[in-house]
Amino acid sequence: MAKEMSVNGGGGNGYVENGATPTLIPIETEGSPAVSDHSLTILNDGVDGDDERDDEDERENGAVEEEEEEGAEEEPRFKYQRMGGSIQSLLSRGSDAPSCITVAERMIALGTIDGAVHILDYQGNQVKEFSGHSAKVNDLSFDIEGEYIGSCSDDGYVVINSLFTDEREKFEYHRPMKAVALDPDYARKSSRRFAAGGLAGQLLLNTKGWFGNRDQVLHSGEGPIHAVKWRTSLVAWANDAGVKVYDAANYHRITYIERPRASPPAELLRPHLVWQDDRVLVIGWGTSVKIAAIRQKSSGGTNATDRNYSSSTSAKQVDIVAAFQTDYFISGLAPYGDALLILAYIPDKEDGEKEVGKGIPSWQAGCAKRPEVHIVTWKNEDLAADELSIYHFEHYKATDYGLAHAPFSRSGSAATQWIAGDEPLYYIVSPKDVIIAKPRNADDHIAWLLQHNQHDKALAAIEAGQAPIELLDEVGLSYLDRLISTGKYAQAAALCPKLLQGSATAWERWVFEFARHRQLSILVPYIPTKNPQLRDTAYEVALLALVTNSAFHKQLLSTIHSWPSSIYSASTVISAIEQQLNMSFMTPTLKEALADLYVIDKQYEKAFAIYADLRKPGIFEFIEEHNLHDALQDKALALMTLDPKRAVALLVQQREFIKPSEVVLQLRKAENNSTYRYLLHEYLHALFETDPHAGKDFHGLQVELYAEYEPRLLLPFLRSSQHYSLDKAYEICTKRGLIKEEVFILGRMGNSREALALIINKLGDMEQAIEFVTMQHDDELWEELIKQSLSKPEMVGMLLEHTVGNLDPLHIVNMIPNGLQIPRLRDRLVKIVTDYRTETSLRHGCNDILKADCVNLLVKYFYEARHAIYIGSREDELNVNQYGRENAVIRRDDRRLGTEKNTTKTSNSRATGRCCICLDPLSIQHVSVIAFFCTHTYHITCLTDTTTSVTKDFSKKSGTKFIGGFGDTEENSFQDESDDDSSTDSNGPRMRCILCTTAAVSSKRKTWK
Repeated sequence: MAKEMSVNGGGGNGYVENGATPTLIPIETEGSPAVSDHSLTILNDGVDGDDERDDEDERENGAVEEEEEEGAEEEPRFKYQRMGGSIQSLLSRGSDAPSCITVAERMIALGTIDGAVHILDYQGNQVKEFSGHSAKVNDLSFDIEGEYIGSCSDDGYVVINSLFTDEREKFEYHRPMKAVALDPDYARKSSRRFAAGGLAGQLLLNTKGWFGNRDQVLHSGEGPIHAVKWRTSLVAWANDAGVKVYDAANYHRITYIERPRASPPAELLRPHLVWQDDRVLVIGWGTSVKIAAIRQKSSGGTNATDRNYSSSTSAKQVDIVAAFQTDYFISGLAPYGDALLILAYIPDKEDGEKEVGKGIPSWQAGCAKRPEVHIVTWKNEDLAADELSIYHFEHYKATDYGLAHAPFSRSGSAATQWIAGDEPLYYIVSPKDVIIAKPRNADDHIAWLLQHNQHDKALAAIEAGQAPIELLDEVGLSYLDRLISTGKYAQAAALCPKLLQGSATAWERWVFEFARHRQLSILVPYIPTKNPQLRDTAYEVALLALVTNSAFHKQLLSTIHSWPSSIYSASTVISAIEQQLNMSFMTPTLKEALADLYVIDKQYEKAFAIYADLRKPGIFEFIEEHNLHDALQDKALALMTLDPKRAVALLVQQREFIKPSEVVLQLRKAENNSTYRYLLHEYLHALFETDPHAGKDFHGLQVELYAEYEPRLLLPFLRSSQHYSLDKAYEICTKRGLIKEEVFILGRMGNSREALALIINKLGDMEQAIEFVTMQHDDELWEELIKQSLSKPEMVGMLLEHTVGNLDPLHIVNMIPNGLQIPRLRDRLVKIVTDYRTETSLRHGCNDILKADCVNLLVKYFYEARHAIYIGSREDELNVNQYGRENAVIRRDDRRLGTEKNTTKTSNSRATGRCCICLDPLSIQHVSVIAFFCTHTYHITCLTDTTTSVTKDFSKKSGTKFIGGFGDTEENSFQDESDDDSSTDSNGPRMRCILCTTAAVSSKRKTWK
């Protein structure tokens, strides 16, 4: 049974009568009060109004008894109020009355019988008025931006007005127009498209082009157009035959949905089209509701429910996803989240066929019950139903009502308006009323909850700020006591943070109260750790309550992680857990919790032992963080299982703490498991790569592991290691057919001939055979190689190709039996000769280079031997050079008496060597010495004076000019041209041994003569 809702428009004293519940719900009146005579007649809207009210009171009393018997009452979904503002004055204008309504995001448009279009705000205040029609306005349409309003009328005109400018367009069609829909992007696009239709039976798409507006007939010939709705690019319209959908973007008609059978004529009960989102169209016609979903057309499959007239090139098709019949006529339709809101018209008789006057059905003549608002699902499940008491409702026909809703969010789904927080508003229009239906607000909700003793919901609403906060303590504490007494511990625990808030005393009281009822585990997640912080005893009691039951061990672990360790004593909880170690409910989770408590208590080694047994990730970081390398002794297997790569690296790096023998022992205990055997191989391999001698005791085992898992690494290992049994290694390689490894081991064992036979007979690799023989340095082995190769012509050819530099090819050629057919012998002999010549040429070239290098080095050595070694200061040398250039003559006594400031290092030697000029001992004090690689030694002063005199004398005799006075002449015949980098320095020519230079110059001079 629907709830009977009565709406009062004046004085703010209206109320809603709930047919199922006798409760009177106060209703606020929006805007200014309504006209007084309307207020007086809202409950006396018939001749027998007083009797009707008495009947309503009787029904309310009966409803109270029914509620007591049936149980709790359902809270109404809506409250209703008449629109205030200017609406009442507009409705009181003589014979004028609302005929249609539509709603945009910011305003409302109301069309009237007199042809006016009123633009109102949400409070009902008039913003604008357009008088573009001379007859009844049948339909209105906003664009998506709410900048333009389109209207159509029985006068045959479609008028489009701008709400913010003076722009106005008027189109004449000469026949009454019943429906109009603006392109949602009308304000954005220059095409300014709209769709309209009426009694002419044509659906017209009007488009603005270069040469003005042009009408395109989208459909015709199936009776008048009764409704048009445009969403994104989809245009839906209804005519006498049914509903069609057109894709304006692709210029294709998508589908045709038949009109419900036995439905009343559209002129008497018009169809209703509503886009629930961008792809869902809801159709209400008579008592039928169909929900059509537009989707991308798949390659196969057709719509089996309705005829589909889309062309083969269309990308969309329509499926009827829901359809149902109602017990009432549909006078309005709107989305309500994921459900539907239907304005129901109910004739006076249930069969709708009561005769009035000349046999006209009641729904045509206007003989009906109160209209109802129903909220139904797509499966026709009635979620709510309210009866509306509207002025003169019994005289109205189904076409006299209209329903519009505030637009939803542009995301495309009606349900998204709830997420966005927008209050859904529905507008119900009748000839003398415009009623707003909106969900009940918080105040209404709180009052209703308290009235029906639903304290839990009321408390939640109060906490949300929907009622005075002063009621929280009183209502909350009593509610908490009632929940505990009724055993609803989870609800009580969830309410504690709201009710107890910052009172530490209250929290401790309820902690012990829950503990008394053995329900402390439910309260633990809500116990605060700060603001307020409780005594440590309260926290320890909570943790110990979680220890004793294995079902709470996960909660214990998460609690230890979330609670600060400073608010309780970890040692107290550790003691309690350690007492349970040998009991059956000692779960892995409890062990992990114990390890975490050990960490808190800084007992890291005990924690590590548990973490290792539990194979806990992050254990390697834990080892490094707390330097627990000495605790690795018996944990190799556990670490290997957790992360083999990191475990191997750690065990190899920390081999001084855990010996390789210990690791091998632990892994070999699990050797029956192939995984651990492979881990043993990985460990020994990494150990060998890091320190070849660290695991030498296990090299024999390592040979077996390499042969089993990585044979490619066996040969390098055999070459690098000396700590394995050759016999055992050979046996392993023979068993696994590792020929190259066998050859190497035989070679190391001294069985070179057997190794060579393996290479030739099994590998057939002459290059390897030659390489092997070359490494052995055994001439007899060469003979053996030649001997074994003579029986195989191809081997002989390969031997000839690779013996240059190792054997005399003629020796091999002489040993070849006569008549032996050797493939490509001529080419190979040519190659041998060519290689031999190349080798010979390279040897000669190398010898020439060697001789030239020897000569150059000897020459360089010769000139280097003539260089002086100055034993003294740089300052003294500079002074000496200056004196030499000025031809200064300094007496020997003065030179011997020179001060120490002119010499940093003097000859203090007591050696018996003498100057080659003055023949005085070199050990004269304060005199610098110059020594040459030719073993001649001079005092610096003697060498300077002698060089000067020799230069003058030589110049007089030969006419040759010396440069710098140090033995360097302009003639370069005795100057070392190859030593130009070291022949001079920045201060002048280099000193030369006077004896050697004079002799050389004299010799040259004689040669020139």
